[in-house]
Order: sequence, then C-alpha cells, then structure tokens
Amino acid sequence: MAVNLYDQANELESAIRQSEEFTQLKEMYDAVNSDESAKGIFENFRNIQLSLQQKQMNGEEISQEEIEQAQKTAQLVQQHELIAKLMEAEQRMSMTIQELNKVIMKPLEELYGAMENNEQ
Repeated sequence: MAVNLYDQANELESAIRQSEEFTQLKEMYDAVNSDESAKGIFENFRNIQLSLQQKQMNGEEISQEEIEQAQKTAQLVQQHELIAKLMEAEQRMSMTIQELNKVIMKPLEELYGAMENNEQ
C-alpha cells in the first residue's frame, strides 16, 4: 500500500504545532512581543542578523563597525530575561527539528550507505 507523504507531512506539521517545544516557543515569542522594550531589542537584533546574513550571501564585506554593533546587540539580547528565554526555546525547537530531519533522512542515508558498501 502506497503512503501519501504529503498527508504524513501535514500530520507532522500538526504534531509540531502541538508539541511542548513549539508551545513554549510561541509563549515566549508572544511574551517578547507584548513587552515593548523586549520587542524593540529583539527586532533590532533580528534586523542586524538578517542584514549580515544577506551581505554574507552576496559576498559583501562586513565592516568592523557592523561586527561591533552586532556584538553589542547580542549582549543586550542575552541580558534581557524574556529574550534570553525566547532564544533558549528557539534552540530547543531547532534541536527537535534537527532530530526530526535525521529521522526523515534515514532511508536515504541507509540506501546510499548500502550502495557504498556494495561498491567496496
């Protein structure tokens, strides 16, 4: 019997939305956005991150001033309790997604691993 991968993916999406990791991430995200100070610091941090990533992808040089600004903003983020908790929740969610990705990729790894073993 054939399995519809898209149906399974939609079920996985629903499970992620209901997971403790996502629930905590959403709660912390909402908490940061409801605090004007935290929201401003976090938005500034994200904008700097995106700007530096864009420059890197375009092969542009990142100035020392931009690096220093990013470091100062990162320190502010780490010192703000709400944002620090959001970042921790983000990290846990990221780790969960990495683990899920390993599970999803396992059939391909086994297939190509088996092919490599047969060639030897």
